[in-house]
Amino acid sequence: MNKKAWCFAVAFAVVGAQMGSAFADNGKHNGNGAAFTYSIYGDAPYGTTQGDTAELAATPHFVSAVNNDQTSEAIIHVGDIHSGQQWCTSDYDSDVYKLWQGGTLKQTAPDGTQITSPGFSKPLVYTPGDNEWSDCHKVKVNSAGAVTGGEGGGLYQPSTGQIKYVDSTNTLRYQSDPAFAGYADYAGGDGNANLALVRSIFFANPGHTLGSGTLAVTSQANTSDAGHPSDAQFAENVMWEKHGIVFVTINVPGGSNDNADPEYGAPLTSAQANERVVRQGADLRWLDAAFRLAHADDAAGLVIATQADMWDISGGGDPNHLSNYKPYVDSIAAHTTAFGHPVLLLNGDSHVYRSDNPLVPGAPCAGDAGTCASYDSYNAQRNGYNVPNFHRIVVHGSTFPLEYLNLTMSPSAHNATTDTASGGTFGNFSWTRVTE
Repeated sequence: MNKKAWCFAVAFAVVGAQMGSAFADNGKHNGNGAAFTYSIYGDAPYGTTQGDTAELAATPHFVSAVNNDQTSEAIIHVGDIHSGQQWCTSDYDSDVYKLWQGGTLKQTAPDGTQITSPGFSKPLVYTPGDNEWSDCHKVKVNSAGAVTGGEGGGLYQPSTGQIKYVDSTNTLRYQSDPAFAGYADYAGGDGNANLALVRSIFFANPGHTLGSGTLAVTSQANTSDAGHPSDAQFAENVMWEKHGIVFVTINVPGGSNDNADPEYGAPLTSAQANERVVRQGADLRWLDAAFRLAHADDAAGLVIATQADMWDISGGGDPNHLSNYKPYVDSIAAHTTAFGHPVLLLNGDSHVYRSDNPLVPGAPCAGDAGTCASYDSYNAQRNGYNVPNFHRIVVHGSTFPLEYLNLTMSPSAHNATTDTASGGTFGNFSWTRVTE
């Protein structure tokens, strides 16, 4: 059996599976390999209200800035392509696709001019966020029942046992109402339908990255697991290795992992409950595979990219929302301990830059003003962890000016952990915030 096939069999325990070219530079890389840099961003472009296109219009300039950054060779977007105050529509998702791939958007700038993007000239890996699928059902209303914000979904009416949906006039109405003007959201904000929409636009070719250039990744959709055939739907979960650093993305939406907030405020449906169970199982098996690959290749380090901030209790957030993330935290903690080399988690969701280790009590923390003083992230998931070879970065997002994080992987480095509000170091990794 050749090296690629052997590594795949070790990682997935599936006889006859094929890795393809995603791990073309596999080998005993620990301590070897040239340094390389990726640009990380997320929670962008955001609008403060439905129809606010200011940040969308600013993104082509941001794309050009990242393209012109000669230190970076690829991009990772950690999810949330619009805010929680914007509708979930096919047109919007398609416009973001055009931002990344190049083209003229359907939406216009605040001054009415067309928005045209050059597209990224580097490979882009994207993992979805809650705002583009699991939170699409959410709407805000005042005491009179008028819509005041949210994502354009709908609201369950206990008196009738039915849902009033936000229609295209931004009014809550039953579908049976003659004045109902069609859903504001794609599929009325149904989470599963919107995830399917995201997949159809951004993951139509599993195993192929967005932007341009080449970054050989393996998608979970292209793997074979006879014991869990439903895992093949997760085209968004990808894995790759470069110079002894393994990268893995998993679809974990922020907020509550799509379960603590039943859609439309209605009783939790079997479809929503089953979605989380199926996705979580696939995610955890994908994490297992990534760490098995790292062990098999004696990798120097591992990077996990996902959307959810699994420790976010800032702003008085409900700690109960975090309970659905415990299986992920347990898995990451156990795997990282066993791996013994640096593991870095990149996430978005909470919007404000933060660099810390939530798997060590009282660990140092750096971030924007007041971020670290508000809470010790370890206390949000207190399960007796003590994993010093772990670190995580909350990628700043949602605000002007747009920014990205330049993350450098140096396989042979053994950096001490240092944290500042502008960057830091940890093991094989170093990073710097870049404001566009």
